[in-house]
Amino acid sequence: MSSPATKQLEHVNYLWDDEAARDLPPLDRLVYRSNLLGADQRITNTGGGNTSSKLTETDPLTGEAVEVLWVKGSGGDLRTSTAVNFASLHLDRLLGLESVYDAAEEKGVKTAIEDRMVALYPHCTFNLNPRAPSIDTPLHAYVPVRCVDHTHPNAVIAVAAAKRSAELTAEIFRDELAWTPWQRPGFDLGLVLRDQQAKHPRIRGVILGQHGLINWADDDKACYELSLELIEKAAHYIEAHDRGADTFGGQRCEPLPDDERESVLAELLPWLRGRISQDRRFIATVQSDAKMMRFVNSVDAPRLAELGTSCPDHFLRTKIKPLFVDWTPGIAPGIAPGIAPGIAPGIAPGIAPGPRKDGLDALKERLEEGLERYRRDYEAYYQRCRRPDSPPMRDSGPTVILVPGIGMIAWGKNKSESRVTAEFYNCAVEVMRGAEAIDEYIALPQQEAFDIEYWALEEAKLRRMPPEKEFARRVVLVIGAGHGIGRAVVHRLAGEGAHIVCADVDREAAEATARELTDRLGPGIGIAGTGLSACGPALGLTVDVTDRDSVRRLLDQVILAYGGLDHIVLTAGVYVPPDREGRIDDEQWRRTFDVNVMGGYLVVDEARRIWQAQGLTGSVVLTTSVNAVVPKKGSLAYDASKAAANHLVRELAIELAPNIRVNAIAPATVVEGSTMFPRDRVIASLAKYGLDYSEESSDDMLRAQLADFYAQRTLTKRPVTPDDQAEAVCFLLSERASRTTGQILPVDGGLHEAFVR
Repeated sequence: MSSPATKQLEHVNYLWDDEAARDLPPLDRLVYRSNLLGADQRITNTGGGNTSSKLTETDPLTGEAVEVLWVKGSGGDLRTSTAVNFASLHLDRLLGLESVYDAAEEKGVKTAIEDRMVALYPHCTFNLNPRAPSIDTPLHAYVPVRCVDHTHPNAVIAVAAAKRSAELTAEIFRDELAWTPWQRPGFDLGLVLRDQQAKHPRIRGVILGQHGLINWADDDKACYELSLELIEKAAHYIEAHDRGADTFGGQRCEPLPDDERESVLAELLPWLRGRISQDRRFIATVQSDAKMMRFVNSVDAPRLAELGTSCPDHFLRTKIKPLFVDWTPGIAPGIAPGIAPGIAPGIAPGIAPGPRKDGLDALKERLEEGLERYRRDYEAYYQRCRRPDSPPMRDSGPTVILVPGIGMIAWGKNKSESRVTAEFYNCAVEVMRGAEAIDEYIALPQQEAFDIEYWALEEAKLRRMPPEKEFARRVVLVIGAGHGIGRAVVHRLAGEGAHIVCADVDREAAEATARELTDRLGPGIGIAGTGLSACGPALGLTVDVTDRDSVRRLLDQVILAYGGLDHIVLTAGVYVPPDREGRIDDEQWRRTFDVNVMGGYLVVDEARRIWQAQGLTGSVVLTTSVNAVVPKKGSLAYDASKAAANHLVRELAIELAPNIRVNAIAPATVVEGSTMFPRDRVIASLAKYGLDYSEESSDDMLRAQLADFYAQRTLTKRPVTPDDQAEAVCFLLSERASRTTGQILPVDGGLHEAFVR
């Protein structure tokens, strides 16, 4: 499978399979090579890097053979890209653009002509390919070799971000690679690479200062293997100089035990989310694995964090720098107070430090101060570096927060983005580790970072993104999500961009619904994080709403997964059919009220602490019933419990105002998908109403027959479905109902007996 040169790789995965690649057409081989490179996070990050091949194609107009550059287009990801993610351009037309560039009065890095060149790339398109070329296109076009890989390997960026980067490049790679100082990607950098290759024809690539690696070969497999070999050399050199226990200056404190850390996070995250979400809401990803803990608990973490990141791909996600919180959860054994001043205030010199820990209140205080300082620093950075035509300043809060003893908390507009942000800062940490092992880490100058972050082309990319959906950035807990109305609600809200926690007393049903959403929407991108924080747009959990401890555990899991909670929908309920005399026993009566009334109270009462900590608006929708206002024989406990639930809605609306609205839907006879209508109850109801039915009929046929009978009793003459209820829930949760609270919305097809009177 592998060639002799690649058998001994230790720091990257060799994945090329000759049998898999042998019969692939040339473009598919480019996709194959790209996917292999993207599959290893040590080689390139999500959405980063690009690959290309110069292929001979047939011009659809002339029928002549032409040279075409196929290059990963803007916005694609190497790991998941398919052929549609690659732009195709006539190579001769692309190379001919140099005359346009040369004719400009002013040319070079960051000149107006550089940005205008990007608008000319589509005019070189081959065969009407709609994929937009990336700004890195010239880096591939002007290297006169058939295959080019541009990646962001942690090990190579560590060399590129070292103070002695040029000298280290020569020492590690000798004459295999040239070195260029930092330069913003663009047309001019493509010409620089061409000139480097012409000046040093034996080189097989270039280390781009504080950026990454670009290398080339005339054969696609050879290009792939070269990428791995170069990364391996850098990684091997770094590991030979690894500082072991002294990495990042050694450890200044220990991580909190898992249970204590999760307890702190469960209380901290909603409070923090409220402060992070001053302008728009954010979703969290928490990472507390060994590698991240080694960094955040280290002596050098405050210094390195303040320097910020180097690779432009990193700080576009992580911003110019993270927020490092000056908080001490504990003192690592053997570290004297004088080694790291300020670690343990209050401990007299010469006295060995004990296991003192700052409390949660102290952490919140440090965070409050840190957030205020971070926003001031960011605003000063913007004002200092802005240019006359710079876009308006974006959110000034951090996207990465580092807390000793706790780990990293990354934020994004959705779970995917927060996971990718976490992934990128993981890469940044590895870069800092490598650079500090072999030399001294240096970050990109702030003006250079600003000119990437607020680049007009990046701003244009942001403006081209589709508008966010109605429930984007929201976390919705749906209890009863395993079946019927709850399951319909989950699918309706997920389609509007919500992050959904599917909860049910039936764990398997809850997890099955969550899988349905993941299969439908995709798992999202980004692979950072562990445990619950690795979840995607949906999560399946179990809960018993009659048990406060179970409810509390559920909410803690929601917080650890997403950082907070916005809305709750409770569709869980129970109906106990009476015996032939129309009665139920005391335990069944108690169970009915426990689920239908107390369950709603316990869920909302436990969620109150989250909402109070966040200080954001939110909403609750309970599920009652038209039976609450229509007394009838044989349903005493159920109807009475739903009447109590109606009043619970009104009481909770008063209790939780003004930030949290509380409303309810009142369904009637929703047979489809309901666990309250098992086959025996359906048959009993059909018999009760004197309707003919066949014992041979399927459950669905019997349900449909009963649903149609119920429909004929309504004014609209149409069956009431779970989707109808889901639509009502969606409305009540939305901003369209922002002035509505304490109300019961009947969704019953029009039962005049249930009219308010």
